[in-house]
Amino acid sequence: MWFLFAILSALFAALTSILAKIGIEGVNSNLATAIRTVVVVVMSWGMVFLTNTQNGITEISKKSWVFLILSGLATGASWLCYYRALQMGRLLR
Repeated sequence: MWFLFAILSALFAALTSILAKIGIEGVNSNLATAIRTVVVVVMSWGMVFLTNTQNGITEISKKSWVFLILSGLATGASWLCYYRALQMGRLLR
């Protein structure tokens, strides 16, 4: 089953690049990142409530909180750089 999720991850990552490059045309890269982030937050919390796992938040250790927050900051920095690079790069036609 993990292999299926790995394949789907690669497929969605490829779609992310294609859709983002098309969508960022004429949009500030920071604004585009913020819009994408809101969509991801809504989708993520939707999955938490859909799977009824929101009560697990109280069981997260301090160490996990620290590393999840650091991971989130790294993700944010990565997305900001990613969208800036997409905005600056030429679209091959």
